[in-house]
Amino acid sequence: MPRISAATIGEHRAQTRDRILGAVSRLSREQGIDAISMTDVAGEAGITRTALYNYYPDKAALLLAFTEQVTRYFIDSYEQELPEGASPADRLRAFVRLQLAGLVAHPHPGPAELSATLGPDAYQRLAEHVAPMQRILVEILETGIASGDFQVPDVAATARMILAVIGAERVPLISGAVSVEAAGELVSGFVLRALGGHP
Repeated sequence: MPRISAATIGEHRAQTRDRILGAVSRLSREQGIDAISMTDVAGEAGITRTALYNYYPDKAALLLAFTEQVTRYFIDSYEQELPEGASPADRLRAFVRLQLAGLVAHPHPGPAELSATLGPDAYQRLAEHVAPMQRILVEILETGIASGDFQVPDVAATARMILAVIGAERVPLISGAVSVEAAGELVSGFVLRALGGHP
């Protein structure tokens, strides 16, 4: 691992944080987030465990920072992927596809396993970090209702159900039993039919 070269302490810290979160990203693809240890991350990042703890005091703090980074990347990708004037159905397809791609890029256990691993307080903070993605989904549904494309009696409940359907493809995707493209078509078609839209 090359040494970090930075002009200021602030730049050095930013580069070190990037290196740490990059290590988490690589390790999550190789062994899954739940199996990663702080020792693994320090080794992959090319720093000492003491240095790692100076940035993130425990695994929960590290995963919160990583989740925040992934969430920002998702939102940026979603906004860049959509053409001007995209229909609610197209926006939903893009949302589903990027969510599924994220499951492959950063494998992680389901909510129950994560809650058991991190504890309820850390899991709640983790859930708050992914709230912006849920707000995007709610906004897609509300736009579809306003345009008459979707029939949704309860937006919040419907958003939860859609996320659950996406999550149901986690194991098949990670195992390689299904591709992101195939899962995207399956999930989008299922959800759009349930919403009264056009698959």
